[in-house]
Formats: sequence, structure tokens, C-alpha cells
Amino acid sequence: MRFLFVFLLVLTSQAIAAPKIEHWTLPNGAKIYFIENHDLPILDVELDFPAGSIRNPPGKAGVASLTVSLIDAGTAEMDEEHISARLVELGARLTTSSDHDKASIVLRTLSSKDEKEGALELMRAVLSAPTFPAAAFERERTRSIAELKEADTQPDAIAAKRFAQALYPAHPYGNVPTPESVATITRDDLVAFHRAHYTAAGAVVSIIGDVTRKEAEAIAVRLTEALPKGDAPPPLPVVRLPERATIEVAHPAEQAHIHIGLPAIRRSASSEYFALLVGNYTLGGGGFVSRLMKEVREKRGYAYSVYSYFEPRLREGPFEIGLQTKREQTQDALKVVDEVLQKFLAEGPTPEELAAAKKHLIQGQALRIDSNAKLLGYLSLIGFYDLPLDYLERFPKMVAAVKREDVKAAFRRHVQPEHLVTVIVAGN
Repeated sequence: MRFLFVFLLVLTSQAIAAPKIEHWTLPNGAKIYFIENHDLPILDVELDFPAGSIRNPPGKAGVASLTVSLIDAGTAEMDEEHISARLVELGARLTTSSDHDKASIVLRTLSSKDEKEGALELMRAVLSAPTFPAAAFERERTRSIAELKEADTQPDAIAAKRFAQALYPAHPYGNVPTPESVATITRDDLVAFHRAHYTAAGAVVSIIGDVTRKEAEAIAVRLTEALPKGDAPPPLPVVRLPERATIEVAHPAEQAHIHIGLPAIRRSASSEYFALLVGNYTLGGGGFVSRLMKEVREKRGYAYSVYSYFEPRLREGPFEIGLQTKREQTQDALKVVDEVLQKFLAEGPTPEELAAAKKHLIQGQALRIDSNAKLLGYLSLIGFYDLPLDYLERFPKMVAAVKREDVKAAFRRHVQPEHLVTVIVAGN
């Protein structure tokens, strides 16, 4: 054990130094996170808002994703084509995305004065005064409905949708878009959603690149001053654990699509989170070295791929085991997965498995923060989920501190078999 401790101590000390993160809050409530880096003549800026799918209005699932996807479709001065042409002219890239918790707008631009000024002004206009043109709205709503109808024929999409609904039957996390819900959305819904959720008080601004602190302060003010001040977002509903259940969905596919899981953990930097992270590497997160892969694929050939993961969110995000197998092997594969999980819950990882998981996670950190784009993602994560500013420095130390008993206790607390939901699409 002494050798293992010294080995992990060396690994931790050799982990790449985390950059200094500066943080301040503007009078309008916007939270700013900044890393100064002059290695490349590039500036990356991301604005996150509490405007993910969890904020969809009742009966209007799909509003959140449509709003962010159309936010750059037009301003008072420019239509969609002009915005695209201007980005090309500036050599800049503006992208949008959303997930369960947040909506994000990301800008990458050169840091040279003219290009930077032009790109930031474009981002400001798009953020603060999108017009959601009627033609673009109709086009995207039609496209979204067509994609949802197509997804409803695919076993993997059906399984993912039914899994979310089963885990969160009375919670917005389970309120997934359908062709019917999207058909009820109007352009006015997008305007109202933007006005309510894209506010300065809810904004998290992440900045990294070739600017000084003083310049970053000016950029943050510039991008948020035209937003409505707004209020803190309302509290989210409590997640309640489902009762253990198996849901089978008929489908003619040759492969059964299986999801097993339950709501498990919120995003945090707690020791319990790191115990789950380290433990899951051994259970099903470590690819070919994981127990699930060895038992389900290598020893029995039941599946090409099998995995497990935790997805922490603002409220309890899911723990999930997923696999595909031949229809006739469904019950045999499920039996093996259950045996592996039960054994792991009872015994946790072996000392050798624990050491291997820690080594992988600690050594892998260098690759996870080796570019401005990746660091921007961590700035956003730290800011939106209120993680400590030294999260990146803390990561290898917290991983190294995890003990077998910690993994066992955390899994027993957050992966309770009596609440596991199994969804099988195209099983026998």
C-alpha cells in the first residue's frame, strides 16, 4: 500500500499545472470566469444561460432547443445570410447548443483588433436582440418535427426517450420533445422564452485567450449590458426516485436496445462524486478494462459494446448501464449485467482496479485541458455549476484520495437496486 500511495503522489505532482482562473460578478449579476493566455492570437468566449430543456414551459417541450438554435437566425440589422457572411468575413465561428440544464452560445475569433471587435459586436447583437424570423422558425420547427417522427421509428431513440420518461415521470427531465409538443410551439413562445431566460442575472460568461483582464472586463460588460437584468431562475422541482420496473417496447429490430439506471447525482466537487467517478471506471466506464465489458462482451459475446456512466446535472442526473444484444440473448445478457452490478455494489473495486482507475483519470487530465477550447468547457462547467475555482487543481488530488470503502459507500447510496428502471426495446 505504501508503494501505491507514493506512486499516486508522484502521478498527482506530475499532473499538468492548472491555469489560473479569475472570477468576478458584474453589477447586473452576470458571473465572469477568465483565463488569460497569449500563446495563440485567439479569443474564445462562451455565454451560458439557465435555459436548458428543464426550463421548457408545460406542454411546450422543444422550446428551449428551438430558441437557442434560432438565436443567430436574424437581428434587426442582419438576416441569417448576412450573419453567416459576416462570420466568414471575420474568420470567426459562432455556435449554439443546449442540454438539459443550460443553453450556450460560443464564439471563437482572432484576437486582432478588427476581427475581435467585429465578432464581439455580432455576438452581442445576436444575444441581446434576436428576431427569430418567421420563415426560419417555420423551417426549423418543420425540420424538428420530421426528425422526431423519424426518431420514433429508431430503436435506439425510442429506448433513450422511454428511459428518460421512466426515470423522471413527474419531472421536467422526463419531459422530452415529441412531434405533438413541437407542433404547438409558436414564434411568440421563443420570444417569451428568450426574454425570460437569457438574462444578465442568469448569465455565466467564460473567456479565455489573448486578452488582458481589463479587456476581459470590458468584453463581459459589452456582451451582457443589453440583456434584460432579470432575476435568479426559479428553483427546480425535486427529483423522486422511481420504483424498480422493467418496461418492454415491441420493435422489429434484430438487436435489443437496453438501458438500466436511475436518477443518481447532482453536479458537485464532493468526495462522493469522485468516488463514483473512480468506481465507474472499473464498473463500465473504462472500456475494455471495465468489468461489464469483460463479462458481457469478452467472456460471453453478448454485446459489441456495454458501458456505464454517471451524468451529474443541476438535479439528480442519471446513472446508466447501456448495451445492445441479439433479441434471443436479452435475458441472458441482463442476468450477467445484474450479477456484475450486484458484485460491484457488494465488494467495490479490487485494490488493483482502484489503482488502475486512478492512474487513468489522473494521467488523462493533461489531455483534457491541453487546448483553449477544452479549457473553455471547464470554465463553463465551473461557472454554471458553481464548482470551486481550483477544481482543475483539486481534480487529481481528489481522485488520488478515493479509497475502496469510499467507492462502495457512494455506490450503495446512489445506485439502489430497488429503484433501478430497465427499458428494453426489441427484446424477446
